[in-house]
Amino acid sequence: MHGVAVGVLASGSGTVLSAILEEGIPVAVVVVDRPCGATEIAAAAGVPAELVQRPSFGPDFDRVAYTDDVVDVLRRYEVDTVVMAGWGTINEKPLFDAFPGRVLNTHPALLPAFPGWHSVEEALAYGVKVTGCTVHIATLDVDAGPILAQEAVPVLPDDTAATLHERIKEVERRLYPRTIKEFIS
Repeated sequence: MHGVAVGVLASGSGTVLSAILEEGIPVAVVVVDRPCGATEIAAAAGVPAELVQRPSFGPDFDRVAYTDDVVDVLRRYEVDTVVMAGWGTINEKPLFDAFPGRVLNTHPALLPAFPGWHSVEEALAYGVKVTGCTVHIATLDVDAGPILAQEAVPVLPDDTAATLHERIKEVERRLYPRTIKEFIS
């Protein structure tokens, strides 16, 4: 891991970021697309955080230009591996061109089953007895890149989307940092 610099993309409370930092992964910068809890977690760990404010959530959103702005920040910190940790914006080609095969993501289902934003709800609606967490290399095709690690999470009879998602997140906070460490070493 010596000499490796990881950039974390986050949009939320920062629980996955916390798990990554606790594991001693060398995070050079945290990039957020909106004001969120991840910036406080970065600050508490002494890691710089940069807000690259998403200008729009409408049809006028220029995804390529926005991705270029994110890549510029990552390059400024000499990042070589990018880790998405609850990142709410789909990235465009410039990210994958700048960091080929070095963008990691975690997904709350056992890919290729239930890709996309509503995977926990879809797993419940479908009636599966097992779902889980997948860590994969992110590609331009959402939730389609090579799988690095997976762990199953049982679906309980009384599960709601919230209770199931929380159990998946518990696995994610353990599996993702471990997989990142293996990937960068």
